[in-house]
Amino acid sequence: MRGVEVCSLERDNNALTAVIEFLSAFALFLMILTAFLSLAQLQMGSNDPDVDRIDRAAVQGMDRLTSDGGWFVPMGLSDLDFNNSTSEWHLLDAVSLDNGRVQTGLVSGGILDEQRIAALRNVSEENMALGLGLDVEYTLYLSISVIESENASRIGVDLFTGGTDRSTATASSSANRQFSQNGEILRVILEVHRGGQKDNDLYLSEVMLRPTSFGPEWVEIYNPNDFALSLRGWSLNHTSTGGGNNLLFQEGVISGHSTVLFTGDATSQTSGNASQVFDLSQESFLGVGSINLLNDGNGVLSLRYTQLDQARPYDVMTVEWGGQSELFTSLGQSLEVTFNGTQASWAVQTSPTPGAISTV
Repeated sequence: MRGVEVCSLERDNNALTAVIEFLSAFALFLMILTAFLSLAQLQMGSNDPDVDRIDRAAVQGMDRLTSDGGWFVPMGLSDLDFNNSTSEWHLLDAVSLDNGRVQTGLVSGGILDEQRIAALRNVSEENMALGLGLDVEYTLYLSISVIESENASRIGVDLFTGGTDRSTATASSSANRQFSQNGEILRVILEVHRGGQKDNDLYLSEVMLRPTSFGPEWVEIYNPNDFALSLRGWSLNHTSTGGGNNLLFQEGVISGHSTVLFTGDATSQTSGNASQVFDLSQESFLGVGSINLLNDGNGVLSLRYTQLDQARPYDVMTVEWGGQSELFTSLGQSLEVTFNGTQASWAVQTSPTPGAISTV
């Protein structure tokens, strides 16, 4: 029996020796690997928790955007009204969507729904970021394009592109997904940025100074972005030899690629192709009938914006008439801008076109 015990002890010693040798070899391997990575200046994963948060936000945002058709919850008297929520958010207008919480899901029946993609023009970047669950300090950029198609003319077409430019952000991350449908491959790219300068472009596009038949003065503003744009932070400023006036917008939203009219009297205003008409009859900024609040002899009208982190507004676009401007209007004429790429030129329009912009 002693011989059996000696053999068992020898086997235990040999097993323990093998384990120790394996662990020693594995520890040596880890030391060599660590030294190699250090020399190569590589890292096994990110050590920056902020970068990890942005990466996670981009992935989760893409999942929410492309996993279902989304939903909308309107705002009630004091809080969100979940009883009247709907999955048909894409059938609502910009004003309705701005007054609630929307998660912009884009998928119907397992494929991208182009009706929902088109409806993104009624959603502001801020509201979309909120619906995707992004932190308040994050901005986003969204691109949806055709990368392959049986129709050659469709290749490279952008179905939607808009948001904050990543070059203005301190850090960013992106997620992408492709969909094969209807003989095409569509690619969705969602970028999430920390900070960044939002692409807040609005244009003055037409101004009525001398309306006929005692009609109202009116100002037309155009949104060239794919995203809807909130009017909060925007203002109009008018100066002339007789003084000046300033109007700060407290509410409102303009759909992507659409125009709105601000008028001295909504009841007599011809809206044309404008998506909305804002009545300023109580603001003492635009006149109607014999009340002339925009000096038709000479003056300057500026569209201004104030960034959230700034105290002073800056002029986004300005039009000047009278004086040395060589722009003089007669009764029933307006001042209209023509866009040629990024260039804008003003001219007297004998046949005003409220709600429509001019491009060449």
